[in-house]
Amino acid sequence: MSIRLKIILIVVPLIIATLALTGLSSYFSATNGITRIAKDFLGFKADELQNQAQSQWGLLVENNLSTRPEMLAATQAAVQGYAQSIIRSPTELIAAFDKSGSVAMSTSPVQVQPGEQPAIQALINAKSSDLTTLRIGGKERVVKGFWFDPFGWYLMVTEVRATFYSQVNEITQRSLIILSAAIVLALGLMLLFARYLTRPLTRLAVTMKNIIATNDLSQRVLVEYHDEIGGLAQTFNLMVGELERAYGQIKNFAFKAVLAQKREQKIRNIFQKYVPKDVIERFFANPESMLVGINRDVSILFTDIRSFTTLSERLSPDDLVNQLNKYFNVMVDIIMARGGTVDKYIGDAIMALFGATIQHENDALQSVMAGLEMREALDGFNAGQKAGGHPEFHIGVGINYGEVTVGNIGTEKKMDYTVIGDNVNLASRLEGANKVYGSAILISESTRADAGEAIEVRELDFIKVKGKNKPIKVYELLGLKGQADPGLLARARRFEEGLTLFRSRRWDDAAAVFEEVSRGAGKDAASELYLHRCRELKGNPPPEGWDGWTALKEK
Repeated sequence: MSIRLKIILIVVPLIIATLALTGLSSYFSATNGITRIAKDFLGFKADELQNQAQSQWGLLVENNLSTRPEMLAATQAAVQGYAQSIIRSPTELIAAFDKSGSVAMSTSPVQVQPGEQPAIQALINAKSSDLTTLRIGGKERVVKGFWFDPFGWYLMVTEVRATFYSQVNEITQRSLIILSAAIVLALGLMLLFARYLTRPLTRLAVTMKNIIATNDLSQRVLVEYHDEIGGLAQTFNLMVGELERAYGQIKNFAFKAVLAQKREQKIRNIFQKYVPKDVIERFFANPESMLVGINRDVSILFTDIRSFTTLSERLSPDDLVNQLNKYFNVMVDIIMARGGTVDKYIGDAIMALFGATIQHENDALQSVMAGLEMREALDGFNAGQKAGGHPEFHIGVGINYGEVTVGNIGTEKKMDYTVIGDNVNLASRLEGANKVYGSAILISESTRADAGEAIEVRELDFIKVKGKNKPIKVYELLGLKGQADPGLLARARRFEEGLTLFRSRRWDDAAAVFEEVSRGAGKDAASELYLHRCRELKGNPPPEGWDGWTALKEK
């Protein structure tokens, strides 16, 4: 076989492969780009349509009109009108199908053919929200859909597939033309110039083949002449020498990279068990610091569902888990939005930390605001529960701010990155103490002090809890400054006047104030509790030196 043919056989495949890979890369890049655009485009419209439908349905529910057929029909018509308004292409189609696969609404006439029905029905049954392709009305379409339960509709935002991928076909045709022309041109040039190559080039080719076959970069080409071909051989030798040196460095770098990757993966595996991804990224520059126990001020929030045992007895296991997960989704989103992390789930209870992994200047205030938002979000959650025929949830929240020990607790087989200390126990006991005072959110005096004047509270008691020698003040959280109900604040201030009288041993005067507050609030559990204490202490006065504290007795 002549050297000319050898060169052709070596170089032509390389050119073809390069051009083919370039063409394939262009094709796949275009296809992926168009697919991504299609997904974003249709997904955006599907999200907007779903938001509009949900908004319209929400108006019916808020106005108690959801059971009236004519109002439901009007709402569906409004959704259809909105769908028509977002159409931007004559080939675009938005349609809704009922559970049987029949067309319930469409922005333009469409006739589903018999062979197309099974695929549409499969999407409806799966309530799929993925981007897919199927035939509707004899046309292959790109589809993004979602199930809207209030209407019993599966809505699809679609576009004819050929419209999205027309540019890809054009790119493919051009790539084939360029590839063919390049191959023909390369063959012509090689046939024209290959005859000028001499024996040293053959040796160069043989040496190159040997290097490729053996990966032995120590081989060199004999420089026979001091002309351009000789210069090529010399350059080839220099290049192989540099490649040999670079190859050694690459192997060394690869070994170090493998070690670093294993180390990184080990750290990630440790922390992903208990720390959110964004926290891992912030600490990854110095991961060893998270493995050392430290003392720091942290705000601990406990929340628990009231009478959860009774609720669990009324629900099937599947329904119970489903309702609980929906509740957790709402509450955890609020905690994370306020810079907190969920330390653990204790059955139906949540233990959340603010400032454990990353400290902020206002961790106590953020935890208090999270508690208020959780109570507010619970109203919306319960509205959905009621509309769906599910039981409503009622919760208590306890928040304490203080020094705890933060670190890894456990063994090599199972670790928890958590906090321990008396202040953790106090937060848990405050949550349970809501049952004693009839409150929703209880905070400690340290939480109240660190949160500052941004919140409105009512002082409830001066208590001694198990594990604490020194009594502490506890407060009922009423709201943010300037947002709390004025009537509620007035009763709170009057209650605190009664508390002052109570601690001064003026039992009758204090009882009169508590009775007034309880009567004004309909029935205030805290005031009723102090009425009982006034009667009890009047008949059996406390010893001298008593400063008003009581031992906490949880219900």
